[in-house]
Amino acid sequence: MAIMIGLTGGIASGKSTVSNMLKERGFTILDADIAARVVVEPGQIAYKRIIESFGRDILNKDESINRSKLGSIIFNDAEKRKTLNSIVHPAVRECLNDWKNEAIKEGKKTIIYDIPLLYESNLTYLVEKVIVVFVNPDIQLKRLLNRNGLSEEEALARIRSQLPLNEKVERADAIIDNNGTIDETERQINELINDWKLEP
Repeated sequence: MAIMIGLTGGIASGKSTVSNMLKERGFTILDADIAARVVVEPGQIAYKRIIESFGRDILNKDESINRSKLGSIIFNDAEKRKTLNSIVHPAVRECLNDWKNEAIKEGKKTIIYDIPLLYESNLTYLVEKVIVVFVNPDIQLKRLLNRNGLSEEEALARIRSQLPLNEKVERADAIIDNNGTIDETERQINELINDWKLEP
């Protein structure tokens, strides 16, 4: 039977870097962000429900959803964020479940759920263990500002819309400290794979 592991962190903590390192080592990654994009493609049920709730103003010319327009609506409005999550989250869970079943059929030994909001969305029941990717708050803010071209106020709003990283760390089974170099992160991943005796 495959072991299910959760991989999470905060925005700009370097979770994608860790996810890619695990993928390079042959592990199956079920990426919730990719699933979230798949389920809101034109024609999907979640897509239709989002337009019903938020109107056609959030669409690009090609009828796809303009993520930054939708993002700016929900990041500052808890009720609207709840509405969006109630549409997207069940669709994402279904998509991830389909991918998991495929991986099990293929005989994969370890399946890693890459879910940014693992704790916030109460999805820990999907996994047996959780890895949290951690960075110090000042580095997190600096990386987010460099990456997304946001104002400091916008960046802080995004960070605050998630559970604080130190709370995630307290609940983790393992922590990858991503404050240092890529090599230091690689070393921690290799140690974790050995400690937990993980096989792809």
